[in-house]
Amino acid sequence: MNLITGIESTDLFGGNVPSPVLQLIERTHGGSNDDVAAALWTAVLSYPRCLPPYYLLYKFHANRGELGEAQEVATKALAVAARQASLDSDWCAVQPGDTDFTVPGPGRFWLFTLKALAFFSVRRGERAVALKLIAKLRRLDPIDCIGLDVVEALLAQSGSR
Repeated sequence: MNLITGIESTDLFGGNVPSPVLQLIERTHGGSNDDVAAALWTAVLSYPRCLPPYYLLYKFHANRGELGEAQEVATKALAVAARQASLDSDWCAVQPGDTDFTVPGPGRFWLFTLKALAFFSVRRGERAVALKLIAKLRRLDPIDCIGLDVVEALLAQSGSR
């Protein structure tokens, strides 16, 4: 699965990734962690309105256990997607009818990134924040298009320890 260039990319981000961004992303294949981080940060900083590099960067940091960094990037991604989807900059103020979260594009990416923030909160032991995010996600995505059940299961597991 290639989340940046395949069907998944269109389903999540709603469009194609510009060629220069793809070139930067291609530099990450087989590179050291420092090279990957540098290429992804370059993509984010050079193309701040392009959503896929944010996703790759917060996923990169999360996979390395750098949850604070992942959370920081996801928060920036959420702000960019909110502007593009004409959503309130405060995720708490977003309501179910504000956009169609089932349609590929910035709104769906926003919802997916909010889920990532819930996941990072669970992993960081921020239970109250995670519960608030999950409650908002359930209101915005009652049919669970983004797979929130995984985050809820992780939260339940972390609560039983």
